[in-house]
Amino acid sequence: MRLYRLLLHLYPASFREEYGEEMCRILRSRRQAAGARGLLALWIACWEILPNALAVHGSLLRQDLRYMIRSLRQAPGFALTAIPVIALGIGATTAAFSLADFVLLRPLPFPQPERLVKVSESLPGYPYLEPSPGNYRDWKRQNRSFAAMGALRPVSLNLVGPSGPERLEGAAVTADLFPLLGVRPALGRFFTAGDDREGAAGTVLLSDGLWRRDFGGDRAVLGRRVLLDGAPYVVVGVMPPDFSFPRRQAALWVPIRFGEEDFADRTNYCLQVVARLGRGVSLRQARTEMGVIAARLERQYPKDNRQTGAALQPLRDGTSEQGRLLLLALCGAASCVLLITCANLANLLLARALARRAELQVRAALGAGRERLVRQLVTESLALALAGGALGVLVATAALPLLARLVPVNLPVAGVPAVDLPVLLFAGLLTTLTGIGFGTLPALRACRDAEMGGPRQGVRAGGGRRERLRSALVITEVAVAVVLLVSAGLLLRALTRIQATDPGFRPSGVLTLRTALPTPKYENTGRRADYYTRVLGQVRALPGVTSAGFTSFLPMVMRGGIWPVSLGGEPEDRGADHSASLRYVTPGFLAALGVPLRQGRDVSEADTFDRPLVAVVSASFVHRFWPQGHPLGQRFTFAFHERTVVGVVGDVRVRGLERPSEPQVYLPYRQVEDGALTFFMPKDLVIRAGVEPASLLPAVRRIVRAVDPEQPISDVRTLSEVVADETASRAVQARVLGAFAAIAFLLAGIGIYGLLSFAVSQRAHEIGVRMALGARAGEILGMILRHGALLAAAGVVPGAVLAYAAGRAMASLLAGLDPGDAPTFLAAVALCLLMTLFGSLWPALRAVRVDPIRVIRKE
Repeated sequence: MRLYRLLLHLYPASFREEYGEEMCRILRSRRQAAGARGLLALWIACWEILPNALAVHGSLLRQDLRYMIRSLRQAPGFALTAIPVIALGIGATTAAFSLADFVLLRPLPFPQPERLVKVSESLPGYPYLEPSPGNYRDWKRQNRSFAAMGALRPVSLNLVGPSGPERLEGAAVTADLFPLLGVRPALGRFFTAGDDREGAAGTVLLSDGLWRRDFGGDRAVLGRRVLLDGAPYVVVGVMPPDFSFPRRQAALWVPIRFGEEDFADRTNYCLQVVARLGRGVSLRQARTEMGVIAARLERQYPKDNRQTGAALQPLRDGTSEQGRLLLLALCGAASCVLLITCANLANLLLARALARRAELQVRAALGAGRERLVRQLVTESLALALAGGALGVLVATAALPLLARLVPVNLPVAGVPAVDLPVLLFAGLLTTLTGIGFGTLPALRACRDAEMGGPRQGVRAGGGRRERLRSALVITEVAVAVVLLVSAGLLLRALTRIQATDPGFRPSGVLTLRTALPTPKYENTGRRADYYTRVLGQVRALPGVTSAGFTSFLPMVMRGGIWPVSLGGEPEDRGADHSASLRYVTPGFLAALGVPLRQGRDVSEADTFDRPLVAVVSASFVHRFWPQGHPLGQRFTFAFHERTVVGVVGDVRVRGLERPSEPQVYLPYRQVEDGALTFFMPKDLVIRAGVEPASLLPAVRRIVRAVDPEQPISDVRTLSEVVADETASRAVQARVLGAFAAIAFLLAGIGIYGLLSFAVSQRAHEIGVRMALGARAGEILGMILRHGALLAAAGVVPGAVLAYAAGRAMASLLAGLDPGDAPTFLAAVALCLLMTLFGSLWPALRAVRVDPIRVIRKE
């Protein structure tokens, strides 16, 4: 019987109190009548409890829902307020969680992704540097920590297809990279060791998107020959639809081919190395072993590997620290909005429970137990939360495409975040916790009052502790709103400061595009010079064009190209203090970019390889290496040769608006040997014009097609768009955080308005008495406005403290702005005071219009 009595707790308390003893008596009599079969009767009775209890709960739920619908029909404004408020909180939090889960938490789409690591070289000032082929080969031979190690190099290739030439992003990979990742082709085979050998026939793997777009999804594509950079390749496989590596834009993969000259130069930082940890090997053990190997290689190659270490990090941790902090700030803002939502919901439920106090007291007097009343109120709050949660999921679904810009492009996953099953489960759990957690306390307080009071308890009841609780909730809302307003203001101020940074060039009125020349077709320097001369000659003749030139890479698009600098026979030092970025340029490029010439001259067509090797350097280069001045005529060793400075130009922010750049060196495009440094061949065309840049594009396409019909044009955009892309993710994040701050601001204003409106209604008798005794309208108005001002002040002070702490936590995002920036804090406080004024004004005017005679008679 003890078991049976314990199982009776599955029934609702009201049902158990009414029928529990009777059910026990019936079971006891059955056992006595059954005799030896009494134990069987007990087990049958126990087995029947679960379905019967579920049926009773279902019956009560249907009663509660019917009653809730009738109740909300009488007060539709309550539901129309509560559901959108919940939807905003749930939607914002769900969208932020979905984005953070997609970028930071969800495992990469490979078997045992936690075993995959990225292996890099490390130098002073460069903690994660692309390894050289020579070091990669030695790491692979000497390590015992990894089950496999592979390498890749991002490439861009010209594909000549049915729709004309196009430029495609991809990667050159070693044969063991894909098996290491644990993926298989959807069609065909992977590369083999034979594909990696020099002189082997070219083979290519296609992405699913490229296969369907350019080859119509034809399964007979295997064995088909295509032209990549003018060379024949055979299609050997097609990758699965969800495969994106090393980045989402990858459209094809080719074998990587190493020659002995590649292994000889250990300063050729060009690879990305991925490894899979061996069974039972931890990341810490692998780091220790790779440190030993790096030290051994430094002793073996003291010149090339001086101060060179090995750095390991999980492949999942490829997101930059700033990107991670942006996402965490977004999640924090969403949590703040959810907190304000919950505070508003609790306040609404408290106010509604007090408004229904007489009803609850009548039901309690007629015999409804506390458990039954609490159940009814919690059912209502949970139903409202579920309705708001469903609407919130729709809000999150609509918001996620706007947040896609915050997903790093180098994340090796396909697609963008979506509201999938894990996100729906999170939203459901969050909605349930919100409905139950913030509906139970108001229900318990209301039902306790209903039991303690009588049917004739007056409307003046309910002050004191309940008033303090509602005020505390509103103060919390104001404090959180201040935190979000200040955080959004700091980010907006930082964004404005970054956008006002001088990039070192004039971006307006400039068209940029890429015409990457393929090798071996353009391996010869003279042939490339002919191409550049013919294209630039015709482009400069276009109406409105003032200057044009080619460069290896646009600033901010390619941030590397770092080479060591050596002066006067000094030993080569590859540290950050003895390096510079390299660009080969044609005459006219610096003028087209708008980089000012400070001293000397620009590169010229006369600067050929059979003439003295020259260089144009930046002002920061001069400041670092010849601080005493007089740079013209100075000699230094750079990119394998000694060069003479013939010109000095202004500094360009190659690494973006937020990061300091290495000094820059610009070399004449003709002063390079045939087949050497092909990665640095000029490929980006810059055109400055006095007309709308986009209007030049059709003519430029015709010129390039006339010079080389197989040469594609890609990456067409204005230089202003290049600069704008630098702050695009920041702008999106600032807008999102600003939207969250606006929502918090609105909800806090609603909270103040709701609290004061309810307070006026509860204190109507007091206000009427005051006015009957001679209180003037101004005194009543001041009393209500002071109440609102006290709430705002009580929330602003802790909010400002928390906002300063939040600013310190995201200091790396503020671009040097002080986390305690006075204008931002003053603006946030002023907005909160304004919000308080508007939230208090209407309740105050209602208080002034109270008719004392009517109120006293009603009481």
